[in-house]
Amino acid sequence: MKYVAYIVLAITLFACNKEDKRHLVVSKIQSVNKLVTCEAVVDKVILGTKEKRLLGLITVNEARFLAYSEAIVKTGIDLNKLKPEDVKIEGKRIELKLPAVEVLDFSYPFEKYRIDYSITKDAFLNSMDIMDHERLYQEAELDIRKQLPYLGIRSTTETKTRLMVTGMLRNLGYEEIYISFGEGEFITPVNLKYEKD
Repeated sequence: MKYVAYIVLAITLFACNKEDKRHLVVSKIQSVNKLVTCEAVVDKVILGTKEKRLLGLITVNEARFLAYSEAIVKTGIDLNKLKPEDVKIEGKRIELKLPAVEVLDFSYPFEKYRIDYSITKDAFLNSMDIMDHERLYQEAELDIRKQLPYLGIRSTTETKTRLMVTGMLRNLGYEEIYISFGEGEFITPVNLKYEKD
């Protein structure tokens, strides 16, 4: 699908008149919508314990829980955010200021959630219930989202995007190509709520 977008973009760039080349470039790039250039799988181990206390002071026993999960993250740029002033063309020289790299799709599929029963143990009169599982699952998702900006995914996506766009522009005859990225939020924060005991 993204290759079709490149072909449409290449034909459009090649066919543009010199006077309004920049405006047509912007409108055609924006028609591609979102360009995904990187997909990453983030594994997450979920650990949890639940203590049973006597009179709220003395720990009587402890239930343990361990599960494995994974998130699938697709990153790239939202080309709808490109503005005419972000494209500068002078002969065979082009400057592009692309929108900031961001997470375009984040999925945390429940079917990838696997409980490790060799470690997960209920204790006498103390067990992890479905609400405990849900809470741990939501906390794990929040933790993955919080850690994404520090995993190097943004810089990898910028590198891949720059290589793709540079190759396409070279094929169109541009010899001097300068690509930069704007500033912006990498991932939209979410607030998952759950009921505490």
